[in-house]
Amino acid sequence: MAAERLFERSVCVQVRCQGCEERRLNVRVNIELLSISNPVHKKDLAVRLTDDTDPFFLYNLVISEEDFQSLKSQQGLLVDFSAFPQKFIDLLQQCIQEQNKDIPRFLLQLVSSAPVLDHTPVSLNVVETNPFKHLTHLSLKFLPGNDAEIKKFLASCLKCLKEDKIMLEEKLRKTEENLTRQLSYTQQSLSEKSRELDKLKNEWTSYTTALTNKHTQELTNEKERALQAQAQYQQQHEQQKKELENLHQKSVQQLQNRLSELEVINKDLTERRYKGDSTVRELKAKLSGIEDECQRTKQEVLSLRRENTTLDAECHEKEKLINQLQTRVAVLEQEIKDKDQLVIRTKEVLDATQEQKVILEESTEKKQSHIEKLETTIKSLSAELLKANEIIKKLQGDLKTLMSKLKLKNTVTIQQEKLLAEKEERLQKEQRELQETGQSLRMKEQEVCKLQEQLETTIQKLEESKQLLKTNENVITWLNKQLNEIQMAKKLETSAPTHGAVRSALSPHGLPDRPSFPSSGINHPLSPLYAFQNFAELAHNKNVSSQCPVPKVQCNTQLSKINPCSSVQTVAAASSHPANKENGGNLGLESKYFKKKDDSIPLRGLSQNTLNSEYLKPYLPTKAQPSPKAAVTPASAYFPG
Repeated sequence: MAAERLFERSVCVQVRCQGCEERRLNVRVNIELLSISNPVHKKDLAVRLTDDTDPFFLYNLVISEEDFQSLKSQQGLLVDFSAFPQKFIDLLQQCIQEQNKDIPRFLLQLVSSAPVLDHTPVSLNVVETNPFKHLTHLSLKFLPGNDAEIKKFLASCLKCLKEDKIMLEEKLRKTEENLTRQLSYTQQSLSEKSRELDKLKNEWTSYTTALTNKHTQELTNEKERALQAQAQYQQQHEQQKKELENLHQKSVQQLQNRLSELEVINKDLTERRYKGDSTVRELKAKLSGIEDECQRTKQEVLSLRRENTTLDAECHEKEKLINQLQTRVAVLEQEIKDKDQLVIRTKEVLDATQEQKVILEESTEKKQSHIEKLETTIKSLSAELLKANEIIKKLQGDLKTLMSKLKLKNTVTIQQEKLLAEKEERLQKEQRELQETGQSLRMKEQEVCKLQEQLETTIQKLEESKQLLKTNENVITWLNKQLNEIQMAKKLETSAPTHGAVRSALSPHGLPDRPSFPSSGINHPLSPLYAFQNFAELAHNKNVSSQCPVPKVQCNTQLSKINPCSSVQTVAAASSHPANKENGGNLGLESKYFKKKDDSIPLRGLSQNTLNSEYLKPYLPTKAQPSPKAAVTPASAYFPG
């Protein structure tokens, strides 16, 4: 005989007994389809009503095909035997859906003719309520179970309980194994992560200390270099200033001595002396301008010092930022200690759960022994069934407590997993903060590079100021050379024996006329150097008879708008005059002012005021200024003694 279970659920039933009030009762309805093949193949529908709270509540109904035909004719059913179970199940499901409503549309009624449900036949009615009347769709009569059926039912219940118990024990064992595995895995992961944290801490501390030492050393080196450079620049500036003052004083003294001697020698040169005085005044004005420029350079040095002070303040701010970062690292270490304490607490909770597990195992063993004793008593004595039922109820309560404890264990494990996830998130946050601190340190390194670039720019500015001072020195030397050339021309005029012939060749201002060359395309006057050469040729033509040692002077003049390869070679003869010895040596400046310096530059740095001065106008060209390169013998060769 094979049984196929079609439906098994608890349904709320309205119980009606004779002479008693209506009451509601939860009844478990079990529908099975029994197929019997011996001796004839036939199918029966078995319906069983039980109560989970009352193990002696048992009502059975077996409907064969012949019984269904009589039921169909009695109640006017329109369904065959094959479709009847499904329709009956549909009616039960509609009752289940409507049982929670105040006025249900479909309901189940359990009607008994006796005042109490005590081993009396019962009818199960499926009733539909409408505003007009109660319609009974189906009415089935159930018979109460006898002692053998009740024993069989109780044995099946015990068998099901044992199977459920075995299943629960297997589930318990599997869950314990899974929990132990998860605990071991989590402990390993925690140990690995703690090691990684320690490594990261050590690396971070070493890295921060190295960076701080490196930056402090670099800052101290840069400060020392800047201080050394400032001291060097100040010393060089003071030395250059002293040299310029000494040179200026010497040149002024020499010019004054020269002017006094020229007043004694010739009264005709009074006009030229006034011009010389005007040039000296202009030079003094230029020197005052140069002194102003020196003051400006001093101001620039002061501004550079202020910038250095600002840089020191920025360095102090960076040190403060480093201290803040160190405090932040200490806070992070404190948080890690708190996390370690949390891990210890979770371990303690796990130990408590393991102790509870051991207690539960002992209780389960005791219960197993108790169940074995109960089985022996059931086989031996049928009279002790009542006691067995009470024990079964106790076991059910114990199982419920076990289930509740299992739920508590599951909640504890879930909380531990949440704590682990929170710890992982915190670790990720700490790693992000470490990356942000690394980025801030890189930004500080970039700022230090920018400060170094600013220092280099300030050094370049100081070098440019040095170059300006050098150009000013070159301008002063060039002016001294021009003055010396003028004085040499004056001396040649006074020393020539043929004074009248020379005066006819000179211009009204006392200098030789500057010839122009219309054939070569040069219409502008030539420089004073060319006039000096022309004057020497005139003196040579008129004093041929005088046999004196004649020094040769070779001058290469480069004029604007002339072929640069053209050169003029003149031979000038000048007789030694006794007046030179009487005047006591060279009438011009010292020979060091005639020497060409390697670091001299052409006449580019002169201002427009010096070029437009009255004294230099007759000697400068109107359109372009040539830079003559003349290989001239020293002045002592022309004026011995």
